[in-house]
Amino acid sequence: ISPKGAAIQPPLHRNSKIDRGFNHELTGSLLCPAGLDWKDAETRENLRSGEMLVCGDQWPIFLYAHHTFDADDPWCGLLRSRLLVCAYKYVFTSPSSVDKEPKATRSGNARLHGMNSVTIASIAYVATQVRFAISSSSVFSRTDTTTDSETFYHSLLDLFEDPEESKEVDDLLTWWNRQVFPTSSAAKRPISANSALSKIRLKRLAIKQTTDSNLISS
Repeated sequence: ISPKGAAIQPPLHRNSKIDRGFNHELTGSLLCPAGLDWKDAETRENLRSGEMLVCGDQWPIFLYAHHTFDADDPWCGLLRSRLLVCAYKYVFTSPSSVDKEPKATRSGNARLHGMNSVTIASIAYVATQVRFAISSSSVFSRTDTTTDSETFYHSLLDLFEDPEESKEVDDLLTWWNRQVFPTSSAAKRPISANSALSKIRLKRLAIKQTTDSNLISS
């Protein structure tokens, strides 16, 4: 979580999490709910004191690329942060793959389980693990009201499984597969909007919709 080549200051204790979460400047800035300003002294104090409670569905800023949230476009950069990708590789491909370019070969848990593409559940799982790891909570539990991990995990799945968000989710999975499994079919670029293939598929879809509409009306 530290900048490349730099050490975390002050350093985090290895055997205790009491100095993590909102108690540390770095982990606090990563856990700060998107839309809030960690640099604001009052916000920091309210988060640290517990006066401002953070529910599981208030997503932390570390989920976003460059830790930047756009209130006008909440999908922009969502679940595309370098921290998440590094954590995903650490868990599913191998610790040594974190700082390397993605390769065709697979290793680690992904290889053991025949995994050749990223899944929505695996993204939500890694996000939940990262969130817990940098929190001050010492025990990972479904009933932990401090981190509210179960609500967090399911709130991500709810977004992923919402039919209204299917295009954004498909784009997100394609992006992830390029980062982790670049040679898999799931990582291939989407069809160009102005290509002949795209127009053929659009025409086929239009015909199908017209046919379905006629069947319903009759």
